[in-house]
Amino acid sequence: MHLQTMLRQYCIQTSMSRKGNCYDNACAESFHSIIKKELIFPETFTTREEAKQKQRIFEYIECFYNAERIHSANEYMSPMEYEKMHRQDKKQQRFSP
Repeated sequence: MHLQTMLRQYCIQTSMSRKGNCYDNACAESFHSIIKKELIFPETFTTREEAKQKQRIFEYIECFYNAERIHSANEYMSPMEYEKMHRQDKKQQRFSP
């Protein structure tokens, strides 16, 4: 069965850009590279189930990656800090004359 046919059968929408656009998944690829270097490779998980049970991946993303790890794309702030800054800016703009 053709991949696209099977995906449609299960109502799965693909995320593909136009032909030749090599930057379509750059953000996701970068994240996967970082999580592998900073969490997966330094730790030893015997199975995927062990990694899930330890909740290390969730903790890494929620407690470190989003809360503490600085990102150059966010003016060297964590995603949470960057988001908070933009929420405050929007509030100030609403109440400014």
